[in-house]
Amino acid sequence: MRDQATNLRHKLSISKNPKHAKTISIVSGKGGVGKSNFALNFSLELVKQQNKVLLFDLDVGMGNIDILMGLKAEKTIVDMFNEQLYIYDIIEKGPEDLAYIAAGSGLTDFFSMDQTKMEFFLKQYNGLVQMYDFIIFDMGAGATHDSFAFIRSSDECFVITTPEPTSITDGYGMIKHIVNNTKKMPIYVVMNRSASKKHGLKALDRFAGVIRQFLHVDVRLMGVLPDDKTVQTAVTRQIPYLLLNDKAAISKSMKQIVSNYLSNSVALSTTEPLSFVQKIKQLMIER
Repeated sequence: MRDQATNLRHKLSISKNPKHAKTISIVSGKGGVGKSNFALNFSLELVKQQNKVLLFDLDVGMGNIDILMGLKAEKTIVDMFNEQLYIYDIIEKGPEDLAYIAAGSGLTDFFSMDQTKMEFFLKQYNGLVQMYDFIIFDMGAGATHDSFAFIRSSDECFVITTPEPTSITDGYGMIKHIVNNTKKMPIYVVMNRSASKKHGLKALDRFAGVIRQFLHVDVRLMGVLPDDKTVQTAVTRQIPYLLLNDKAAISKSMKQIVSNYLSNSVALSTTEPLSFVQKIKQLMIER
């Protein structure tokens, strides 16, 4: 276990800091749409914009956030349970001082853990909310009944899709699932891997129109990311594309998305009746 004085410093910093992190779940209806790459580079740009960010890889067993950065985490969420560590002890540092927690492997189903383990996790998580501006969950593709509780309990949800018909269909299914269970959840949509900005915006508008027509909700359109070869180069070299080439089309588009998001982001209400931890506890009682 790392220096116990570290935990004391964390507790002291929390007591002096009144802020409350916004919890964002980043999801996709299917795998292979670039969700983790979006989560990583979005988080990095938030940090560049002077925000304190914790990127939390919750695709346990399949997580790759540390690999995309060319790093190997010393401790993971699995180690926290197996070794009864403080959550502070598994927070790693990535480029640009980005804080992240790796998913690890060996935990058969993180989301269906017993009540004792879940209570331990939530107690640990509750200590983080005053340390960061944003806590971002990179969720596994799709959603199980239990993992969906994390999505429903978040303050916002980002859905990553592509213009490919199967991706659109699965993205719609994910949003329908969210809307049917959590009417007031703010949902943002990103159209990734677009052949052109014009093509991507048209696909995004059509997608939003279908959701409005059949689900009777308005999603928030975050923007379009181009199908850029820089992404594959970044993955191969294990360097986030924002850091590999900040002049690339994909990097410029990501910067614009983050800028637009921060300009229009709604601050958490001080009268919000339930926090992430309170909401997920409520869902645990219902299940």
